[in-house]
Amino acid sequence: MIVEISIAAASIIVGGVLGALVQKKLESSKFEVYETAAKAKANAIEHEAEIILRNANIKAKDLELEAKNRFEEEAKELKKEYEQKMAQLEKKDEALNDLFKDELKNITKEKDEIKSIKKEAEAKAKEAEELKIEYKKKLNEALQVLERSAGLTEKEAKEIVLKKVEENSRADIAHIVRKYEEQAKQEAKKRSNFIIAQATTRYAGDYAAERLINTVNLPNDDLKGRIIGKEGRNIKTLEMLLGVDVIIDDTPGAIILSSFNLYRRAIATKVIELLVEDGRIQPARIEDIYEKVKAEFDQSLLEEGQDIVVDMGLAKIHPEIVKLIGRLKFRASYGQNALGHSLEVAHLAGIIAAELGGDEQLAKRAGLLHDIGKALTHDFAGSHVDLGADLCKRYKEHPIVINAIYAHHGHEEPTSVEAAAVCAADTLSAARPGARREVLEAFLKRVQEIEEIATSKEGIKQAYAINAGREVRVIANAKLVNDDEAVLISKEIAKEIEDKVQYPGEIKVNVIREVRAVGYAR
Repeated sequence: MIVEISIAAASIIVGGVLGALVQKKLESSKFEVYETAAKAKANAIEHEAEIILRNANIKAKDLELEAKNRFEEEAKELKKEYEQKMAQLEKKDEALNDLFKDELKNITKEKDEIKSIKKEAEAKAKEAEELKIEYKKKLNEALQVLERSAGLTEKEAKEIVLKKVEENSRADIAHIVRKYEEQAKQEAKKRSNFIIAQATTRYAGDYAAERLINTVNLPNDDLKGRIIGKEGRNIKTLEMLLGVDVIIDDTPGAIILSSFNLYRRAIATKVIELLVEDGRIQPARIEDIYEKVKAEFDQSLLEEGQDIVVDMGLAKIHPEIVKLIGRLKFRASYGQNALGHSLEVAHLAGIIAAELGGDEQLAKRAGLLHDIGKALTHDFAGSHVDLGADLCKRYKEHPIVINAIYAHHGHEEPTSVEAAAVCAADTLSAARPGARREVLEAFLKRVQEIEEIATSKEGIKQAYAINAGREVRVIANAKLVNDDEAVLISKEIAKEIEDKVQYPGEIKVNVIREVRAVGYAR
């Protein structure tokens, strides 16, 4: 049994070994077939690569040859062009050399001619000098002969000749005198007519008073005495603070406030109305109410300017400019309200700019601000054009707005449609019938000039032209000016007004110096 099992196991082992050998043989044969196929495929690929490489070499040589031929052709063309340019440059060089030679010849020729002319001039000058000496010599000889023959000296002979000439020219002189007498008569007539016309236009009369005064109604006439105060203290304080002339006369139930400045007059009217309503009229109370009213006016001007800016739909404007827009309400130009004129110009300029394809809002802005400098002319020297332009530059306004300010009075040419529209609108607003009164404007300018002369003096705090410009009240700084200097300043102001201002009648210069001592009990 064991033998059989061993035989069977040996048979199985032998069979497995033989199977493995057969399998290995089969796989070895199969691998050889694959290896042969792979070698054949590799040979084919290598052959194909050689063919492609050969073709690429051939193509590269063709391209190289083609590039070489193209390079040679372009090199030939560039060489040909270079030779043509060089030929042209040589021709131009030759032409310039010829021109230079011609110019050099001309210059040399002119130089020679100048030398020749100079020599001739020097010779003629020398000859003229010799002739002049000879002439003087002959003249002296002739005078000596005449003196010997006539028995007269040179001076006596001149007197006789001049006398004779005068006698012969008497008729001509008379004719000339007659001619200039007639011209003088005609010129005197024109001049007299002009003076009469000037005097007529400079006469203020009721019309100016109508425009330069406010009337404050009083409940009773007893208040007039209280407004004047003991020894005139109240009325002096009012006039000094308010800068107006307070006129208290026999008019029942009313006092008159006179000033060319509408803003000061409006504040004064409100202050006195509040004092009358309050009943306590004394210097300290006057000062308190004045400060309160002035602050209220400044706030109301700002609010009115803001309302105008909003109504016109304009972009943000600096508050200082807005306040000055409101202040234009208290400024007149040739009798025309400055704020009304500015609004009119703004609307007209907006319409014109819109029709011409410009910026309507920018034109309105420029029109509203074109006369903004007039709100400053009562406080600062200079034209309203320069003041307005400087103000708008300081607060970064649009360049077109600044150009419109300069252009509407001809200081610059308009550089845009909007600026030109403002110029046209300004002319339309000012030139329409009844818009302006030039007599009043001339009067206001004269009064303003009087105030500016007074404030230009050293040590002067304030100056107010009152009584229709016939008096100027000057407030001096008591710390800088003594009593003697106050007298001298009054004389200086009066002399400068005489020299610089044209005015009818006379102007009274009243310099006031006040020392105020204040103490506090703690």
